[in-house]
Amino acid sequence: MRHFGLIGYPLSHSFSEGYFKDKFQREHVVDVQYANYPIANINEFASLWYMDEKMEGLNVTIPYKKEVIPFLQFPSSVVKSIKACNCIRKFNGALYGYNTDVIGFENSLLPFLKPHHTHALLLGTGGASAAVEWVLQKLNISYQVVSRTSSVNKLTYEQVTPEMLAIHTLIINTSPVGMYPNVQDAPVLPYEAMGMHHHLYDLVYNPNETLFLKKGAAQGATIQNGLAMLHIQAEKSWEIWNAPTPIEQ
Repeated sequence: MRHFGLIGYPLSHSFSEGYFKDKFQREHVVDVQYANYPIANINEFASLWYMDEKMEGLNVTIPYKKEVIPFLQFPSSVVKSIKACNCIRKFNGALYGYNTDVIGFENSLLPFLKPHHTHALLLGTGGASAAVEWVLQKLNISYQVVSRTSSVNKLTYEQVTPEMLAIHTLIINTSPVGMYPNVQDAPVLPYEAMGMHHHLYDLVYNPNETLFLKKGAAQGATIQNGLAMLHIQAEKSWEIWNAPTPIEQ
């Protein structure tokens, strides 16, 4: 039996295990299992491969997308660029690292993009934000990073003005603000300055519609959550694990 799984901590509300179990049943994939591995310390990572010789691949989530990179023999060019890895394949005893977040984000965003979405606000600075930045650069969309603390090239939420929102009509939340169970939280923004020309993308998918998205929709903005991104990146992981030889990225 082939073994795959997800590492992170904690994993109580993870998406991947249920998704792959449903996929295997729906597509009649046999002799395969996908399980959660909630490791409390990245030092437990190496033992997963040695204790389970049938382990072929892992997805990686918070807080280890950056911390797993030193364990990889062959990180992809994207992983090297954005310094975040969320998919690992073992091939001939070596670990190959990929970032399927970039594919998931780009392919889920493209159907919503309009010609006027030329400037974006990027909320948050975690591992997922690095993938979003890479995609925005690829699409030639200018962006401004917003964080809780100010630094060079980063604004605080209090510094975002209605005038800025008139220009930055694409707003992407990569932070966990508003995620279950803290569903009454939302990034502090001048939502009253939003309108039908804005598009709000929240990488959070639980709840289905965060307060951030509700506030945008109330002003006429188009909205989307991160569920489609997760579906796309999961399918890309499966493609990576099943390719005859390690693919390039």
